[in-house]
Amino acid sequence: MLIEILNIVAPVFLVVGAGYLAVKSGIVGADPIDHLMKFAITFAIPCLLFRATSTIDLAAAFDWRILVAYYSAAITGFILVYLIARKLFKRRPGEAVAIGFAALFSNLVLLGLPISERAWGVDTMAPNFALVSVNAPICYLIGITAMEFLRADGRNAVETTRVVLRAMFRNSLMIGIGLGFFVNLTGLPLPAALTGAVDLLARASLPVALFALGGVLTRYTMSKSLGEAVTVAFVSLLLQPGLTLLAASQLALPAQTVKSIVLMAAVAPGLNAYLFASMYNRSLGASASSVLLATALSVFSVSAWLLVL
Repeated sequence: MLIEILNIVAPVFLVVGAGYLAVKSGIVGADPIDHLMKFAITFAIPCLLFRATSTIDLAAAFDWRILVAYYSAAITGFILVYLIARKLFKRRPGEAVAIGFAALFSNLVLLGLPISERAWGVDTMAPNFALVSVNAPICYLIGITAMEFLRADGRNAVETTRVVLRAMFRNSLMIGIGLGFFVNLTGLPLPAALTGAVDLLARASLPVALFALGGVLTRYTMSKSLGEAVTVAFVSLLLQPGLTLLAASQLALPAQTVKSIVLMAAVAPGLNAYLFASMYNRSLGASASSVLLATALSVFSVSAWLLVL
């Protein structure tokens, strides 16, 4: 059993590690890594999400119980980390929100999807793609609302919401998801040549993105915000999946669906945590440290959760 789990998890993190070592050793420079990440985020992953959302059974994938089980745990983690940052680490409200956001926004695309595919197979991933399709809007809505209510400076809530909504509609991932939903709902037939090309790009998406993720992580270092990073890692990697498992079990979800969403809840924070902190210029060091530490520790925590599941 342990060997089987390592065979699922290890390839994903070995590709991340290869990207990290390639940049650290100077074999690959920073510019090529940026280009690889841009290719993955702008073209390849949108194709993956388009194909997924254009073909999934929407009624089955968007079971309200899936969203309640996952986001009740994620929001609980966000609130808990915010309170710890405020009370224990004496962070200002805006800083605490940025740190809490790291616990809220899991790396569902770059880590959740490839690990889930290797663990359960692509035919079981409808709940995974459902979560990916709503994750950015839900998390940014929560983060922005909390930040605008709690911080004392900066643009007003209406202006910030307008800016972020505009950015979302220009976001290539959201465009891929939106086009996929359009094709799904309308039943629009696609030429075989087009779907073949989209499938080629989709197959390249996760390996390229994982390698680029490793390269990007070389830019972050463990700062003096180690306490906050440890807190985020504990909540993201252990508490949140545990709460998701509890909620999903109480809501009587199918066993395979429970496995899928718990594994998604168990992955490390995504780079969007750092982008959110950058947007508000709050707790950049703590956010970067949280992403780096949690990603490193998730090699072991994800393996443990696979053993449990």
